[in-house]
Amino acid sequence: MLVTSCRQAIWLFLAFAFAYFFSALIRAVTATLSPTLTQEFQLGARDLGLLAGGYFLGFAAMQLPLGRWLDRHGPRTVILGFTAVAVGGCVLFALSTGFTALLLARVLCGVGLAAGLMAPMTGFRRWFTPATQMRANSWMLMTGSMGMVASTLPVQWLLPVYGWRPLFWGLALLLLLAMVMIAWKTPAWPASAAPTGSGNSQSGRYADVLRHPYFLRLMPLGFFNYGSLLAVQTLWAVPWMMQVGGYSAGQAATGLFAINLCMLTAFWLWGLMLPRLTRRGVKVERLIAWGVPASLVVLAVLVTAGPALGVHAAWLLAWFCLCSSVLSLAQPAVGLAFASELAGRALSAYNLVIFGGVFVVQWGIGLMIDALRGLDWAVVQAYQGALGVVLFCNVWSYVWFLRRGVAKPAKFS
Repeated sequence: MLVTSCRQAIWLFLAFAFAYFFSALIRAVTATLSPTLTQEFQLGARDLGLLAGGYFLGFAAMQLPLGRWLDRHGPRTVILGFTAVAVGGCVLFALSTGFTALLLARVLCGVGLAAGLMAPMTGFRRWFTPATQMRANSWMLMTGSMGMVASTLPVQWLLPVYGWRPLFWGLALLLLLAMVMIAWKTPAWPASAAPTGSGNSQSGRYADVLRHPYFLRLMPLGFFNYGSLLAVQTLWAVPWMMQVGGYSAGQAATGLFAINLCMLTAFWLWGLMLPRLTRRGVKVERLIAWGVPASLVVLAVLVTAGPALGVHAAWLLAWFCLCSSVLSLAQPAVGLAFASELAGRALSAYNLVIFGGVFVVQWGIGLMIDALRGLDWAVVQAYQGALGVVLFCNVWSYVWFLRRGVAKPAKFS
């Protein structure tokens, strides 16, 4: 069902965007809370990485069943059921008195918010034209960046007044309000939307999606490069600024605010430019090929310069995230490479790759830091060494992308 009414399209977007705003805020808030939680629960680097990565573990675990359910039952039914789990996760986080309960709550939040972006993307694939889909998807990511911005200085300002526990009670109530908006404004999913089971790569099996040449070409970029972007943005930017750059907790929160504000602007601009670039025949693959090397250069500067950057560390982290924002185009491109009846499965499979990568990179950085510290490396050197391994993986995945350039391009019309 193609949505032709501008008013209906706006309401559809806003209903899902409201929910995704809080999804991104909950995902990213551990970066701002990391000094508080570290002190209150006596967390090491590996504990902090596991706690933040727990969200992505729960998130990734749901992606394959989520794709089938989205194609079969539609975005409204699926996201309402999932968000109810996220409400429970927020409540448990607010009540937690130990690390195990915190980790379980984060996993539940990841499970419950797993449909936050996939549900609207699946719906947009059926409801909007291809050019409008690319714009709507970019602006959904912009909404997510708004949530990440809200997770920085606003949360830092609220912590001394209310504490972190009431914050999660409030988030639970706001998620309930988002569920009401989605139930009110999202159309029903027609039964005919289920996959027909015919066609080679369009047969509806995840095996066919995972074997698709275009999917294979973009998979390492999603796992390592996009995973590194989100791992840095949602956790390690703050510890890097504090441990390597010498920032205070307040200064690091301000730096993270600037990083997320830059990302918000980047996704807004992508939403404006993509329809025009599409009309001119500029392919997503070319944009990725141009944009990723810049992120690799910035990451290399971060690794090699380390503490020499001082107060400029936040700006280098912001540039890394900005240059990496081009990777966000890969996700809707994967959806467009498959028939609309399989959009949920294709998008969810790629989302599994991304957030599996976030979990591995986020926890892996913490493990490497603690391991290097155990070998008597200085804190700064341990951070540089861990990020150096991430840089190597990012370079390898970009080379993979270039060498498999004969893969089927994304379809935009």
